[in-house]
Amino acid sequence: MTTDVPATRPPRSPLRHRVTRLAEKVTTPLLPADYLDLFHPLRSGADLRGRIEEVVPETADAATIVIRPGADWAGHVPGQYVRIGVDVDGVRQWRAYSLTHGPRADGRISITVKAVPGGKVSNHLVRWAQSGTLVHLEQAAGEFVLPAKGTKLLFVTAGSGITPVIGMLRNLFPVADDGVVRMPRSAGYDITVVHVAPSEPASIFLSNLRDLDRAGLVRLVARYDDVHGVLDVSDLGDLVPDLEERTTFACGPAGLLDAVQAHHEERGLPLLTEQFRVATVVTGEGGTVRFRNGTSIEADGGTPILTAAEDAGLLMPSGCRMGICYGCVLPMRSGAVRDLRTGDLTTAAPGDDVKIQTCVSAAAGACDIDH
Repeated sequence: MTTDVPATRPPRSPLRHRVTRLAEKVTTPLLPADYLDLFHPLRSGADLRGRIEEVVPETADAATIVIRPGADWAGHVPGQYVRIGVDVDGVRQWRAYSLTHGPRADGRISITVKAVPGGKVSNHLVRWAQSGTLVHLEQAAGEFVLPAKGTKLLFVTAGSGITPVIGMLRNLFPVADDGVVRMPRSAGYDITVVHVAPSEPASIFLSNLRDLDRAGLVRLVARYDDVHGVLDVSDLGDLVPDLEERTTFACGPAGLLDAVQAHHEERGLPLLTEQFRVATVVTGEGGTVRFRNGTSIEADGGTPILTAAEDAGLLMPSGCRMGICYGCVLPMRSGAVRDLRTGDLTTAAPGDDVKIQTCVSAAAGACDIDH
């Protein structure tokens, strides 16, 4: 669950406070906001969600998911990513995906997902996602973005690593009815793209890249494993003769990124990389809850973390008993919790910092809370 926690709240009037308390009693164990979620889930002030509006196949195992984000979506910079929470088999799984467009006039956002063998979320989104499905969102993040001033760049991408790069390129060179357009904001950029894929049919966004290449807006160097063999990064100097004049952006599998990093460090060349982790979270009933101050407690699967922590003598943030919602929200850095109202599981890989309401969340395995 993701929730924006306001820094301050205006004092409630006595009448408003009484009405709120009455509404909460009538709807117990749910909150009035839970019923609003049924009718207006994308409203301002709600947990940030998005509605899938379109699923567009890109290759046999990749698809672009077009999403209408909620009213509190703060926008993004091309190249950034968004973390998406998807319910798969009753478990809320969170994954990070690059945004594949710059800001759009229609307010929608898009991600492109490649189904990986055994990947619960990627296969669910590519094979089974449907228009109308709600997903949970966090605000866009990431520093893998274009420098503000035009310069000479090299993008080295492999597989779905092209996704943040295509977002940047589409923003620099949008497509109109009469073809690709050079915008004033693209002035000064000199871009070469070395894109690696297992085969030509498996190359995501290949037609977009070729269009840009034909228009003379980028130089495309396409490499296919089944034709050229696996890319040897020592060949980059031959593929890109002016390599030392360029800043390199690399995104793709860990093996490629490690090789590019070693190559560039040896030569003292500038490099920015992007890679998303894949982690497995073990779930269960109850578990050890660890807090940032070093305290650990054992919590059962039926007691809210807020209650379990207070019973153990910890001072926890909370406004619940005063009728102030979301005062108990804390980041879960890793682990799993179960929403006691709905039974939904929320998971976080190490470092994710997924915000949870501790008053309605119980441990569903070991978890780390940032408090």
